[in-house]
Amino acid sequence: MAVLLDDDAAPYNVDWINKYRGQGRVVLRPKTVEQVSELMKYCYKHNIAVVPQGGNTGLVGGSVPLFNEVVLSVQSLNNIRDFNPASGVLTLDAGVILENADSYLGERGHLFPLDLGAKGSCCVGGNVATNAGGLRLLRYGSLHGTVLGLEIVLPDGTILGSLNGLRKDNTGIFAVFKVVLIPGYDLKQLFIGSEGTLGVITGVSILCPPKPRAKNLAFLGLNDYPNILKAFLAAKEHLGEILSGRLSHPLNL
Repeated sequence: MAVLLDDDAAPYNVDWINKYRGQGRVVLRPKTVEQVSELMKYCYKHNIAVVPQGGNTGLVGGSVPLFNEVVLSVQSLNNIRDFNPASGVLTLDAGVILENADSYLGERGHLFPLDLGAKGSCCVGGNVATNAGGLRLLRYGSLHGTVLGLEIVLPDGTILGSLNGLRKDNTGIFAVFKVVLIPGYDLKQLFIGSEGTLGVITGVSILCPPKPRAKNLAFLGLNDYPNILKAFLAAKEHLGEILSGRLSHPLNL
């Protein structure tokens, strides 16, 4: 586990656009989920505040410490664990850079269902923790639908894990160090968009669609909102199965 102190911790105390700043003097970068668990156990026992952090590319200060909290960076959790080309299910660590995941899939004829301007820096775990939308939301849906399983470390160090990659699973099985049956509840949905307040996401299993063999790009210049709605409705009517994105504000051309 890497430990960064004082000046080395400074880059983790400021957001992407230099708007928010914290005073955290310690940054911890665990390399395994077990290290994350031990770290959280210790902080929980000694009442030490922790701020989980991915690529720190957010624009609202959510991953920046308010005061002198310990920053837990998942950037060293950066392994791709498994990919099933038949099902399109990718299982990876939370610290994998989004662009790296997409490039990995591209070499195998698939693509990541999420795309962002910050893809070269943001981490997949942070994307899930913030329920990021991105450029492919219209085509492939939200992360609540594409994320099939999560591995999470709770504040007390307990590890919850369900990365089986099934598209439909009514068993509600979660592993709490040993397999424990929790019937009915799809617990992963609680952590998607939770911003790290309920636990630290350390692993993600996500459904990845096949990469399109061709694409066409259309640019429409519209001068008022009613015309934008008309264009959007027409696109949904005629391009509903292949429409990937849209611009939703007027342009002054």
